[in-house]
Formats: sequence, structure tokens, C-alpha cells
Amino acid sequence: MANRCKVAIIAPDLAAGGMTRAYALAQALQHAGHPVTIFGARLSSGPIYPLAPAALTLVEITGRCRFVRLLKLMLALDGDVLYAIKPRLSSFGVALLKRRLSGVPVVLDIDDWEMAELDATAPKASRSTRPSTVQRLRGCVRAVRRLLNPADKFYLRRIDRLIRRADAVTVNTRLLQTLYGGIYVPHCKDTAHFDPQKYRPEDCRRRYGLADYTVLMFPGTVRPHKGLEDILAALDLLQQPDIRLVIVGGRRSGNGYLEQLSERWARWIVRLPGVPHEQMPGVLAAAHAVVVPQRNTRIARAQFPIKLTDAMAMAKPIVTTHVGDIPEIVGDCAYVVQPSSPLQLAAALRELLGDPRVAANRGRQARERVVASYSLGSVCPVVSGLVQQIGA
Repeated sequence: MANRCKVAIIAPDLAAGGMTRAYALAQALQHAGHPVTIFGARLSSGPIYPLAPAALTLVEITGRCRFVRLLKLMLALDGDVLYAIKPRLSSFGVALLKRRLSGVPVVLDIDDWEMAELDATAPKASRSTRPSTVQRLRGCVRAVRRLLNPADKFYLRRIDRLIRRADAVTVNTRLLQTLYGGIYVPHCKDTAHFDPQKYRPEDCRRRYGLADYTVLMFPGTVRPHKGLEDILAALDLLQQPDIRLVIVGGRRSGNGYLEQLSERWARWIVRLPGVPHEQMPGVLAAAHAVVVPQRNTRIARAQFPIKLTDAMAMAKPIVTTHVGDIPEIVGDCAYVVQPSSPLQLAAALRELLGDPRVAANRGRQARERVVASYSLGSVCPVVSGLVQQIGA
């Protein structure tokens, strides 16, 4: 094997956002023989989430304040190629500064439409009377606090304008490729680790207290565009007493959204805590089906729902919606309906649960599809060829 360049992957925040994509790209590069190290700092409260797979090397940078951590991060980076995850100050901004000082080439990976998220969360302008002196002072304090946050929209908007300065760009959806150009690198899965043959679903359901239920699983962050309200409304229509929507993780729902869902639809929801990457296949094995009911929003259209490839690798039947790249990802291996339609979701669930043999066959086809198109072996030639070319 020819010498492979050493890659430093830069995570935007070890405690929030981008880690699953960082791990997937690191595994793909490692699969191709590249020495890979993931660097990052915790800029949000909480532990590293999710924990890294055992075979990966992760270096956490610490410091008294967030900007000190970013400075130390820039100094610690060591690689022939820097691979920044997300166009954030804490990843891409740090990489550009390192390149300026040392000349190391920079690849940027874009896996979300950050500007769409900003627009979705921006407060609506309102007419008001002239602010008082106290109100102006409070506004100044808020502005200073925001500037001390590397993830603030002030920095996000400016970093977005610098995307063209990357030596190369990778994206994981067709919409992001239309917006930013670059090379399409879909999300990939370690199909040797996510292997359904290693698990007995009945045993996994007993382990997690789900033995009495028909388990529809949603393994991911709960946010309004993920469409869980639609699947819960579909369960109201079905009225099948043994069904449960099992939400795995969900600790970053924000503004109590998950709690609101749990209160309104307590009858249907079971919550499991987030688990390390190593345990995720066993959790998924407990599912009768996985649900990914994305709504048709700008944010959702730009996303590659990672839970799809998780479910496909574990040969699980999937109920999902016709949004963004989802039809291309799942092909004919899933039950795909129109978004924001509890009626169609209920019909798809009724069809899936009514004929387990057909559902299981679709799950097997999904496994074959993910091995062929979204496994480490299928994706690593693209990403390895890219970093090898610019790191030469």
C-alpha cells in the first residue's frame, strides 16, 4: 500500500453536533489506510456525545474559556490534511487559520444547511417604542455574550462566506451540492459493526424492557422538522394498544419540545437514554421497524438522516417520507409516503405490521443496499482519493 497522508479531522463541538459525521468520515479514511485523529473541544455543556468508536483516536482540547480552547486546538492540529466538519468558526475557521500559518490544505465537509437553520430560528422583527437606556445596556450585554460564543450566528454568517476558500468541499446531500458545489460523499456505515446476524431481536427487547411492545424506533435528536408529531398522530389513528414509539436519546431537543411530545402522547412514547456508538446496533435490533417521518422543510431537505443507514444496516423495515434525498437513499427498500400526512403514515404502518414477511424482506434488501452504496468500503475510495490528492 502506498503511503497514505495523515488526516486531522476537526469536530465543531465534541458535546453537540457533527460528531457522528466526524466518526463516519474518520472510519472511512481509516478503512483506506490513512492515519486519522479527531481533534476538538467541548464548547457546549455536557459530556462528549456520542462517544467515539473504540478504534478511533480522539484528542480533546481543554482550556479556561472557549476561545482559548480554539487557539490551543489550532496549535495542536497535526496532519497532512485538515478535514473540518461543518462551516463553523470552531472547525473550519480554526482550519483556515492553521493553513495560513503552516500551509496545510483544508477540506470542508458540509452536512447541514446552516443558513437555513439560522433563518428558521431567527426572531421575527417587531415594531416597538424607542428602547430605554436600561434596555440598550441589556442589549449590549447580550451582544457581548453572543460574541463570546463561537457558535453564534455572527460567526456562522461570516464563515459561510469563506466556504469557497477551502481547498476542497465534500457534502452529503444533493441539495447541499447544488448550493455549495463540492464532491458528494454520502454518510457511510460500518456494516461489520452494524450486523443483524450478531443479535436476537427478542433478547434485545427484553434487555431494554420492550418485550411486551411492537417497537417503532426513532434513534435520534427530536426536533420539529423530524415529524414525530405526525407519527404520533398516526398511532392515534391506528389505536393498536401494543405499539410504542421508542425514542432513543433525544437529550438535545431544545425548549422542552420532547417533553411536550411526551406529555401529550404519553400513551405511545417510551424513552431510552442515549447509548455509546458500540451499543447502538443492539438497541436497533430491538425494533420491529424504524420511523423517519421528516417534514418538508428547508432544513430537512438538506439533511441525510443518519438513522436511515443505521436501520438499513440492521435490516430493519423503515417508514419514511418523500423529502430531500430520502427516496434515493432507501430506493425500493422502505415504505415511503408524503410528508406531514398522519393518514398515509398510518396506512404504511398498517401495511408493514400486517405482513411481517414482506416487511422482513424489505429489511433484507435494505441491508444489501447499504452494503453496496453506503458502507465504509463503498465510500472510502472517494474520500481517500480526495485527501490523497490534495495532501500530496
